[in-house]
Amino acid sequence: MSGIDKFARIVALRPARGRAASAARVSEPASGEDRLAELLGAQVNRNHYGEHLSLRQWYATPEMCVPDAGSLALLVPPRAGAEDSMRAALDAERWLFLDTETTGLAGGTGTYAFLVGIAWWDAGGLQVEQFFLRDLDEEHSLLLELATRMEQRPVLVTFNGKSFDWPLLETRYRMTRCVPAFSPKVHLDLLHPARQLWRLRLGSVRLKDLERHVLAGGGRALDWSRDDDIDSSLIPQMYFDCLRGGPAEPLAGIFRHNQMDLRGLAALAGRIFALLDAGNRFADADAPNAEAHDPIEVLGLSRLMRRRGDSARARELYETALRSGLPRPVERLAQRELAQMAKRELDYTRAISLWDALRQSPHPRKRQEDVLLPEEARRALESAIEAAEQLAIYYEHRAKEPLRALELIRAALAELRAAQRAGKLAQDRAGRIESRLARRFSRLQRRSASGPLLGSSAEGNRSLNTTA
Repeated sequence: MSGIDKFARIVALRPARGRAASAARVSEPASGEDRLAELLGAQVNRNHYGEHLSLRQWYATPEMCVPDAGSLALLVPPRAGAEDSMRAALDAERWLFLDTETTGLAGGTGTYAFLVGIAWWDAGGLQVEQFFLRDLDEEHSLLLELATRMEQRPVLVTFNGKSFDWPLLETRYRMTRCVPAFSPKVHLDLLHPARQLWRLRLGSVRLKDLERHVLAGGGRALDWSRDDDIDSSLIPQMYFDCLRGGPAEPLAGIFRHNQMDLRGLAALAGRIFALLDAGNRFADADAPNAEAHDPIEVLGLSRLMRRRGDSARARELYETALRSGLPRPVERLAQRELAQMAKRELDYTRAISLWDALRQSPHPRKRQEDVLLPEEARRALESAIEAAEQLAIYYEHRAKEPLRALELIRAALAELRAAQRAGKLAQDRAGRIESRLARRFSRLQRRSASGPLLGSSAEGNRSLNTTA
């Protein structure tokens, strides 16, 4: 257990100070608290549970986004009695963006949300409000204020908030035993659509990476910069240092970090819904052509729609992404997933053409830039073998051509063994694949009454026996 977590748990056990003590502190504020309020231009919020520090700032950007009903349906899973929730979510003025800064990332009863930032669309811009615990016994007051704001705007918008921020806050509400939480009518967690849309391009979909490569790309610009942002891993220690009597100045950086997270979250919402709205219009004759968009984003849209059950639109977007030109590793992924959809819909003509294309992928052309990296080569080989299996299944069961299926599996086994000898596949993984192929080969061989199990090579038979 880290020193920070130990300290958090010790403080959690300390009894809260009474109102008289709190009032005494207000009448004679500690210099650190007074300095922080002065630095930020913050004020003290009071309610019947006590006090906490509050800061409000309005920003002209990002501008308010208005979601389309079809786009919103892609992010809000349908459920019984959800009409009222959908109506609330369609009104962007009822959204509440939320981001927390905490005393640790492990969660649990010893972790506090010492800074809770919320934001909402207001007067053509974004109103940001931040609640701060000058001491941990101010938590009841903060949580009551947050519940009031959520009751006014019941659509919660977060980034990884379903896994971290909101479960942590629900735990803190339960720990108070007296302040009830206001559960949101709808919770839009933008981390998940962001992964679908941009992980293939960026790898990481951290909010600051999305700001740099997605929100500030393509001629767009953000009017804030992360150049002097603090390292988020240092935030808990900075807060504990202040609780122990350290200077208040470093906390100003935490407030700014939280403000940028909220503004980035609001900008991301606008970007995601703009893409979803465009995706829903791509089939319209007078809509902008999908080919004009980033093909990897189009592929991300297709994958998101496939997961939400809109297979017809998903297939259109898969085809669009493939026509637009994808990097070869991403193209293989798109071909594989589109072939699966075509097979499920009994469109074997399209599925076969895609499997045939995947069979060619392990063989790079001669130009230097086409040489595959080791990991790409492994994935290409496995995609080609899977495509051979799928083609064999089709020729065996649909086309009733077991000999053709047998030759496909024979070729796949030969490719697999060559890759094993070249060290391109781990032995355990190659063994599992070869065992699966060998079982299919054996059955096809019996059906077609062709030669020995794996050809006449004794070496080939020994290889099968040692790896199957």
